[in-house]
Amino acid sequence: MKRILFVCVENSNRSQMAEAFAHMYGGDKVEALSAGSAPSGQINPKAIRFMSEVGYDLSKHASKSLDTINGEFDAVVTMGCGDSCPWVPAKRREDWALPDPKHLDDIGYRTVRDEIAGRVKKLLESL
Repeated sequence: MKRILFVCVENSNRSQMAEAFAHMYGGDKVEALSAGSAPSGQINPKAIRFMSEVGYDLSKHASKSLDTINGEFDAVVTMGCGDSCPWVPAKRREDWALPDPKHLDDIGYRTVRDEIAGRVKKLLESL
């Protein structure tokens, strides 16, 4: 089983969607987690709405702090948190410089969601 961690600042949009896609595409072959360097404590309602369009219920997720994450990962993917993303032990590190979609319109939000979906598929294929 491969362990993957997705990290963004608030853990309410991008990293949550990436975790969801890893669950969808990786099934029981992947342990996918997400966390934030400064978690908001809630999942953005837009993330819940737009993930429901692709058949995933994000309302069951929780916004988590990196402080709650332990162990080593096969891959750690950061998403635009730059220096505010602390180091986490990983065999592979990637930074996906994706815009935070929280203030984007519906089309922009879906564009970021779909970009994350494609990147997660490629990541899983490469692990």
